[in-house]
Amino acid sequence: MTPGSAAIRGVVGPLFVGHGTQKLFGWFGGHGRDGTAAFFESIGLRPGRRHATAAGVAETLGGALLTLGRLTPLASAALSGTMVTAIRKAHARNGPWATNGGYEYNLALLAALFAVTERESGAPWALAQLAAGAAGSFLVTSPLLTERGPAPSEGHAPDAGDPATEGAEPRFHRDEDAEAAALRPSDAASTGRS
Repeated sequence: MTPGSAAIRGVVGPLFVGHGTQKLFGWFGGHGRDGTAAFFESIGLRPGRRHATAAGVAETLGGALLTLGRLTPLASAALSGTMVTAIRKAHARNGPWATNGGYEYNLALLAALFAVTERESGAPWALAQLAAGAAGSFLVTSPLLTERGPAPSEGHAPDAGDPATEGAEPRFHRDEDAEAAALRPSDAASTGRS
């Protein structure tokens, strides 16, 4: 293992494990399966719980294998699939920059996964894992496997989100009716507000 591969494995692998366990168990400030499922539902990944579980397992197991230096092409394919899905479903519409909720971080991770696979297994395996990850992303999110349901109401963000998309969508939304009621003139006069 080269120092470059060790650096990628030692940083990217554990980060994926953490990100996956945020989805599965709510560890490290995550939202757990239910919160992630609600976010996934809001972006059209239905049923959200199944997609949250699949993404969490892929990230946790893929990250662990990457960290340990085992089955690198398989680990990279699983992780690439989650990153392609994140780009397609949550970040692409925001452009490349993370400051706007874009996909630059996901793209950097895809490049790191490609590089570590190419360095250790060769270019054909690196291309194969990327192609498998992309194909898996499209297959798992295809209309045949994704339940159709009502879209989220317009103007409302999901109540809980995937930490990877922080900044892409507001994580919490205001109750505009409650705010409007709080600012009615009769209420303002009785509370001393003007």
